[in-house]
Amino acid sequence: MATITTTSQNFHQNPEFYPEIAVLPSSSSHDGLEFYQFMIAGSIAGSVEHMAMFPVDTLKTRMQAIGSSSCSTPSVNLRQSLKTILKLEGPASLYRGIAAMGLGAGPAHAVYFTVYESFKKVLSAGNPNNPAAHAASGVFATVASDAVITPMDVVKQRLQLKNSPYKGVVDCVKRVLVEEGVGGFYASYKTTIVMNAPFTAVHFAAYEAAKRGLMEVAPERVGEEETLVVHATAGAAAGGLAAAVTTPLDVVKTRLQCQGVCGCDRFSSSSIGEVIQTIVKNDGYGGLMRGWIPRMLFHAPAAAICWSTYEAAKGFFHDLNSRNNQVD
Repeated sequence: MATITTTSQNFHQNPEFYPEIAVLPSSSSHDGLEFYQFMIAGSIAGSVEHMAMFPVDTLKTRMQAIGSSSCSTPSVNLRQSLKTILKLEGPASLYRGIAAMGLGAGPAHAVYFTVYESFKKVLSAGNPNNPAAHAASGVFATVASDAVITPMDVVKQRLQLKNSPYKGVVDCVKRVLVEEGVGGFYASYKTTIVMNAPFTAVHFAAYEAAKRGLMEVAPERVGEEETLVVHATAGAAAGGLAAAVTTPLDVVKTRLQCQGVCGCDRFSSSSIGEVIQTIVKNDGYGGLMRGWIPRMLFHAPAAAICWSTYEAAKGFFHDLNSRNNQVD
């Protein structure tokens, strides 16, 4: 990812001095963090992102699992779904399963950003503005992180369902292991990768492109505070676009992860084609786009939160490393 550096000392000494913007390769001092620092930054970003937007994710899960009225919210309208949940189940139901996401989001995002930064450095070949390298790095990152997050995502979604039979995270894990085996946690892994590979490729490429474009619009106004706004804006645009494009596969993932629970359809295999055929047969092609609004409402601000938090954490570690180097 391109890094924006500014000569902030001169800027503060002279209010009319505009900071110089330099696009540096990934080996620059800002991106030149220790391995564990990338993991911590990514972990913090992922946890903040998912916790902040969890109620919207619950609405999306309910709407996508609507093939069975007993496991979903009766109405597919976002506003009506929210009203129904609040009226019949209370606000706390919007946060059911958040513990599972808390356990999975941190480690998964630590892996996600670490793999992304590592591959970006190798694949960019000295060109920080290489969109193909950004996209490919994002794909490698998501394949690795999905192996970490998928089991907890299964637990999370099953707890989010209306009338979920599980008492909590531990109970859900135990029952899935006993009734379905370890494979029950990875029934949707293939679908998740097929979905998240293009999602992440679009996300990272769009993020880097949007960030560069925003920097070019008004470079004279870019300071430390505005940089965080740029990260958040670029992240929101990238997240919303990627979410819209991959909604049909997200519906397939939800159906696979919730199959057999609360009366939700059970499939004979984890074949993406079989699930799509079932959805189209029962709900028409519109069924493949269920939950696209809350999905976009989740990913646009979530991406903004995630990227701005990640960049802020990287900046913190950069400053920390600089101070330590000065002391040494």
